[in-house]
Amino acid sequence: MRSKIACAIACSALVAMGGVASAASQLLGEFNDWKAFKSTDSGATVCYALSQPKSSEPKGAKRDPIFFIVSNFPARQVKGEPSIVIGYPFKDGSKATVAVGGETFSFVTVNSGTDGGAWLPDSATEQKLIAAMRAGSNMTVKGTSKRGTNTTDKYSLSGAGAALDRINQECP
Repeated sequence: MRSKIACAIACSALVAMGGVASAASQLLGEFNDWKAFKSTDSGATVCYALSQPKSSEPKGAKRDPIFFIVSNFPARQVKGEPSIVIGYPFKDGSKATVAVGGETFSFVTVNSGTDGGAWLPDSATEQKLIAAMRAGSNMTVKGTSKRGTNTTDKYSLSGAGAALDRINQECP
């Protein structure tokens, strides 16, 4: 279920980020390297902040679009759920890691069709990561593809706090 939601968010974000109007996704604001969106599907509202990496290694690796997303689902009383859309299927049983400042967070990976997503195991860890993101300046995401390729994506956190504040305002 989570991977379908992340995929839907990423797909609507791709449309919105490309400058094409999308009925499913409304841009709430651009905050340096982060954007905030609101989407309603079948009556359920979700707000999310997202960014794409500033750099990815190895260069030339075949990947679909890559995102780091933080979502609020008011109807489910979920606030600040980080997820990774990595752009490839993960190696079975692998973990993805996110490093911010001196802290590293281990994400559980899930494959859905031709792509993979990853989430933290509990809300307490999610909130620790959100706090680290607000205090940090950059973030590194690492994962391993089904083919065994190790990837490293580097994100700027410039604007992340403002984007998170905006989705918290719109979807408390």
